[in-house]
Amino acid sequence: MRNVLLLAAVVMTAAPAWAGDPIPSPARQSELDYMLRQDCGSCHGMTFKGGLGSPLLPEHLEGKSEDALADVVLDGIPGTPMPPWRSLLTHSEARWMIARLLRGLEQ
Repeated sequence: MRNVLLLAAVVMTAAPAWAGDPIPSPARQSELDYMLRQDCGSCHGMTFKGGLGSPLLPEHLEGKSEDALADVVLDGIPGTPMPPWRSLLTHSEARWMIARLLRGLEQ
């Protein structure tokens, strides 16, 4: 029993923050990755180093709450060019995208 609890603790620690949310299907992950590269990249720079929007590289997002970042994706930022994406994304999809950005898109 002790080994099972230890294994569960290790797995929970290693899981991404969005692990409680439904994981998008592989087909949807491909769509979300395309959206990151094309839609987000069109404002944040195709290399995510910034442009009209701020940089989205892991080092620029580090230390920010994943929930807060997902809220920005879903609700946009009023008074700026950052649009809301809530009509196209679920919360779990936004969290998946944030986790993807935090890992770096090339990984």
